[in-house]
Formats: sequence, structure tokens, C-alpha cells
Amino acid sequence: MSPKVNRRQFLKMTLGGSAWALAAGCAPTPQPAAPAQPAEKFPTRPVTLICPWAAGGGTDRVARMVASLLEKDFGQPVNVVNRTGGGGAVGHTAGATADPDGYTFTIVTVEITMMHWMGLAQVGPKDFAPIAQVNFDPAAVQVRADAKWNSIREMLDDVKANPGRYKASGTGKGGIWDVARAGMLKAAGLPVDAIPWVPSEGAAPALQELIAGGIDIVTASLPEGAPMISAGRVKPLAIMADKRDPLFPNVPTLKELGIDWVMGAWRGFGLPKGASAERVALYERAIRKVYESPEFKNFMETNGFGMVWRGSQEFASFMEQQDRTMGQLMRELGLAK
Repeated sequence: MSPKVNRRQFLKMTLGGSAWALAAGCAPTPQPAAPAQPAEKFPTRPVTLICPWAAGGGTDRVARMVASLLEKDFGQPVNVVNRTGGGGAVGHTAGATADPDGYTFTIVTVEITMMHWMGLAQVGPKDFAPIAQVNFDPAAVQVRADAKWNSIREMLDDVKANPGRYKASGTGKGGIWDVARAGMLKAAGLPVDAIPWVPSEGAAPALQELIAGGIDIVTASLPEGAPMISAGRVKPLAIMADKRDPLFPNVPTLKELGIDWVMGAWRGFGLPKGASAERVALYERAIRKVYESPEFKNFMETNGFGMVWRGSQEFASFMEQQDRTMGQLMRELGLAK
């Protein structure tokens, strides 16, 4: 024993070391961590995308493009189903009341903020779990290529002299293009019924009816009329926007002509209310990939669809704001029930 270590210190060191060794020897052997559970694969079967509007229209075309690109990410078919009727009420209701398991989602349009104000449907923005907004398109006034009007002013002067003589269409009663028509007339100092509205299932059938001579005016987006404009069968007179569309630079805005009116449609996607936050996040990520893909950007630019991105939370706030705005507007126009 070192002369520098007395007996008490030696016993303390020895017993302390023994206690430590005993404790260490009795300590349970660490068990390996349980392997992490793999994330649930989704989807494992085909997915349905409900489109509330007719095949061939702008909303249908956007839906089908998104579906085709989502299939690459999901590894499963994404089937677009057109559930038309009631000015968008049938499709939106079907989407809102579907099973919230994520296997059915809906391309939601501006009409979701309008239909319930008019008593057309009980469904509204709060009945969806918003995923994202991808588009905004202003309304445009379109007529047959052989129409006698070559400007919006000529058309409105004729309407003022002959109220009720000319008919317009583009969507169901009280739909976005109907509100666009009514607001334009009001801003121009004309009665909102100076151009009666003929309900239709969307822009595509309305444009066909325009060509056939059943109606005289279509208020819908320029992208929806683009195929017939390119074919020389339809001519646009004005656009309801703050600035001209770069793809249609010769089409003036109503504001340029002294009519202070801007109105447009938008498109986004939603799951039924009650869908899990995980499902919403999964779809938001997947649709963001679609939105940023060269294929989607080329499709939107080629067809003249305006691109706007709002994620799930921002899209939810946007729809709430739109809902309040549309309620006030439709009360002013006498369209609210």
C-alpha cells in the first residue's frame, strides 16, 4: 500500500469500485431498437379524380393533364370521371361526399364559392380538405367569327338598343361566367338581364351552341375558346382582366374600354373533408411536382391557362375569402337566395 493512501481511503476506493462493478454487472443489457415500421404505401389501387364539368372544356383538360402526370408518381391509374349537372353542383357534391380515404379527389373550381349562395347545392369550401390551387383565368367575351360586332362597345351599344334580344352562355345559371356577364353589364350601366343567360354544362358545349347559332355570346376564358379561335370560328372581343393576355395580345381588356370590371375562374384540388393530414400532405407534394414539371408548364402555356400556386393552407384561406366576396357580389346582382 502506498504510504500516501491510508486505510480509510483504501477501503473507500475498494468498496466504491466494487459497488460500481456490481452495478455495472447487474445493469440490463441494452436491447436493440425495434425496426422502424415502413410507411404505409399509397395508393395501392386506382384513384378517381372527379371533374364537375363536361369533357373537352378547360377544367376537364387540366384535370386530365394532372391525372396523367400523377400516374407516374403514384404508380397507379388516376381515372378522370366527369360528373356534370347543376352548374357544377353534381360533381362538387360527389367529391365532397366521397370516402375521405384519399382514393377520390376533385378538381375544385370557383363555383364552389358560389353555388350554395344561390341554393343550387349545400356544398361549399368547408366541405373539402384543400390540397392546392394551380390556375387562374379571367373571363372573356366571345362571339361567332361572322358576328356583326367587331368590338365590345359595338356589342354593348346593340344590347342597350335591343335588351333581351341576344343570349349568352358558358356555364350553369349563377356560375362564374354568368356572374362575369352580369357584372360586366352592371359595370357598363346596363340591366343584368339585358343579355339573358342560357344555362349549359360548361364552356365546351356552350361554344358548340354558339357555332350552331343557338346563342350569340359566350363569356368564358380565352383558353377554353382557343381551339375555335385558332380555327377561325370564334372571335374574342374583350377580356375581363387587369392586363392583356400575352397569348392573345390583340384582345383588349374591359378596363381599357372604360368598363371597370375584372372577373375570372380558378381551379384547384381538394379531398373530402375528413381526409387525414397525411393524405393532404401527400397530395400537395405530388401535385406540386406536377405543377413544377416541364410537361405541365408547357401544357398550361401552350393552352393559355394562367398558372398560380397556392398550397393547402393558403388555398383554404383564398377559398374562404372568395366565398365572402361572391356572397356579397351575388346579393348585389340579385342572384343569391
